[in-house]
Amino acid sequence: MLNKKNIPYSVLELASVAINTTPHDVFKNSLDLAQHVEEFGYTRFWLAEHHNMISIASSATAVLIGHIAGGTQNIRVGSGGIMLPNHSPLIVAEQFGTLGSLHPGRIDLGLGRAPGTDQVTAHAIRADRMQSVYQFPQEVEQIKQYFSASNKGAKVRATVAEGVEVPIYILGSSTDSAKLAAAMGLPYAFASHFAPVQLFEALSIYYNNFQPSKVLQKPYSIACINVIAADTDYEAEKISTSLVRLMVGVMTNNMDYMQPPEEPTSEIRELIQEPAFQRMFKYAFIGSKETVKAKTQKFLKETGVNELMVVSHIYHHNDRIKSYKLFSEIMNEIS
Repeated sequence: MLNKKNIPYSVLELASVAINTTPHDVFKNSLDLAQHVEEFGYTRFWLAEHHNMISIASSATAVLIGHIAGGTQNIRVGSGGIMLPNHSPLIVAEQFGTLGSLHPGRIDLGLGRAPGTDQVTAHAIRADRMQSVYQFPQEVEQIKQYFSASNKGAKVRATVAEGVEVPIYILGSSTDSAKLAAAMGLPYAFASHFAPVQLFEALSIYYNNFQPSKVLQKPYSIACINVIAADTDYEAEKISTSLVRLMVGVMTNNMDYMQPPEEPTSEIRELIQEPAFQRMFKYAFIGSKETVKAKTQKFLKETGVNELMVVSHIYHHNDRIKSYKLFSEIMNEIS
């Protein structure tokens, strides 16, 4: 038995672009998904930041957060995350202060230091971004100060952010982020859905080195997993072929639009068994409700995380909604 009760479960939305669709279609489906998962009991709906990727439309993250928050009622909406070296801390504070005022008590600010793109594009976004990478801890502190009511006497102010409640989360896929989250006493979200190798080491560092802060008295961890749930293992495997093709594109630096699912061939099954693929697929829970439930229980028992965040690359919108519904049933059964 798991010694866990009422484990929150959330969504990380990458706004995947399927072949023969437009960003308008994607954003419409993202909002529809958010409205459904709100009904299913999900805690938060976070949007990622990626650039120059034809298969991902979540590039103007703050704009999309406003779109989702405006079309939902209670679910928390936030960034998973804002890649801070791409942005001015002042502008981030102003954007999220505005969002926090428009949607009180519902906006989260997840901050990461990766570019969310290739290096050429990262340079086009912000030529001095490498300097900001090294200044990441200081820039997080800067944002915290802009949100503080005590910043009213400062020469530089984000007036729309002062005193607004927008919790800050540190995002990461390495041990460096775990050290920073622990030192700052902030909640920590780990990208185990694509970078599983350092998950346990990062969590250990975070738990063992956590320093209580004004906003958090004890560690709070979130881990992200890939989930594709369907009525049967075979149906889920078939649906997952779209994800497999996407991941091949990532691994070969040949990104393409998300493709429709196909019958699982021996070629695809052999591909998934390759070591590089197995590493990326480590926390991809694909199968029937029973299969995904068993894998989820094992993951929670091994990691002890406080919250699960789910990402799913699924071609058909209705299949994606069903997958998230099945996962909500799983979490209600094991919580």
